[in-house]
Amino acid sequence: MNLVFAFLAGLFLTNGVPHFVLGSAGQKHMTPFAKDSTALINVVWGFVNFALGLLFMNLTGVKLDGFILFDNLGLAFWVGSLFMALNNAFLFSKPNARFPWFKK
Repeated sequence: MNLVFAFLAGLFLTNGVPHFVLGSAGQKHMTPFAKDSTALINVVWGFVNFALGLLFMNLTGVKLDGFILFDNLGLAFWVGSLFMALNNAFLFSKPNARFPWFKK
């Protein structure tokens, strides 16, 4: 179960970065709530992702420096991070990017 928590920690912490950074810069960015969410929504969404990522890190019982190691938990964390980064790059590089639940 710790491997799943480490994967989710990497996923949520990585996903929080673009939302928090772009929102802090005052830019709109797509969230699960809308295609062009406001900067405020993005900051909050990024913060929620950070909080969830840290929660999952805490559930593994490993301190932050433990994820830098390349043991099973560290690899699960980095695989989750890479998975989310590639997913975000693929989705957000499309000019008409949208989540399936957004109406055309």
